[in-house]
Amino acid sequence: MSSDIDQNSQLARREPRIVALGGGHGLYATLSAARRLTHDITAVVTVSDDGGSSGRIRSELGIVPPGDLRMALAALASDSPRGRMWASAIQHRLGGSGGLAGHPIGNLILAGLTDMLADPVSALDEMGRMLGITGRVLPMCPIPLQIEADVSGLESDPRMSRVIRGQVALATTPGKVRRVRLHPGNPPATRQAIDAIMAADLVVLGPGSWFTSVIPHVLVPELFAALQQTQARKALILNLAPEPGETAGFSAERHLHVLSQHAPEFGVHDIVVESASADDTERDHLTRAAALFNAQVQFADVSRPGTHLHDPAKLAAVLDRVRMGSAAVGTRTAAGTDAESTVRLAAGGGRTQHGSQRGDATWR
Repeated sequence: MSSDIDQNSQLARREPRIVALGGGHGLYATLSAARRLTHDITAVVTVSDDGGSSGRIRSELGIVPPGDLRMALAALASDSPRGRMWASAIQHRLGGSGGLAGHPIGNLILAGLTDMLADPVSALDEMGRMLGITGRVLPMCPIPLQIEADVSGLESDPRMSRVIRGQVALATTPGKVRRVRLHPGNPPATRQAIDAIMAADLVVLGPGSWFTSVIPHVLVPELFAALQQTQARKALILNLAPEPGETAGFSAERHLHVLSQHAPEFGVHDIVVESASADDTERDHLTRAAALFNAQVQFADVSRPGTHLHDPAKLAAVLDRVRMGSAAVGTRTAAGTDAESTVRLAAGGGRTQHGSQRGDATWR
């Protein structure tokens, strides 16, 4: 007991080391929350996007797709005028109708740096310095990957599945996704990502596209081993709503079962669920499903009212308590009510450590 107290005291005296895994808008939300707690943030980003600007650059240059990496950089950009200017600049998409039409400026800069330095990590570090970030953005794998999925409901026999390859094809194909794989199989993990996970105080997985941004992280063997071996507290953040094209019709409980099927031995400490999305029966089901991960469920108010977006200040308050090992984040009290008032108080004002208001409108 005393060792736990000593560890918590040490965490309280220094900035925590937080690692966030995911991709796209979901990772942007996690990073927007994490930066309210610390400057020591590492984003570990999926590299399987094959659509739009990222797909074109990936196909032409053979490098990791830059889109999700660019968004993570923008999420961690400095709050200084220069940082905000560059965050807006790298998100700006070029107009016109020629070969450059639709490319975000940041994708082109990152592609150019990767081509020049012959190393995606060096390119990301250099672009991070340009944006004034104090954390780090890393690809989960140093080479581009491809998603392959077994999808049912496309054949006359409902028991039959069809193999669909590619992230865009998976997102636009009707039917139910049963299982996903990565190509090439058993891909290498980025060494710096492994180091960050092993040194972390808190590792966060999700929210995001379940089959293409969340599950891929547990399919990279070295990354999965690090997630199992790290001494960090681990949190899984569930989406606020099913995603059309991937998880339509999925309950929160179903998300957990699918993740467990892909990584049966995966364990986390806490699963964060929006309290308004689950009635008493669903909470009981989620609590039982959490046993698959040896986890406790934290029901908390983490959404922006009237939206399916995570509120950075509310999510930051929950993550702060989770990293300290608290079981009081929106859990059931003896009286059967939610202990969410503490979360709302901790989130009050939604300001960073430097007192500046931080939104996440730049990617929208």
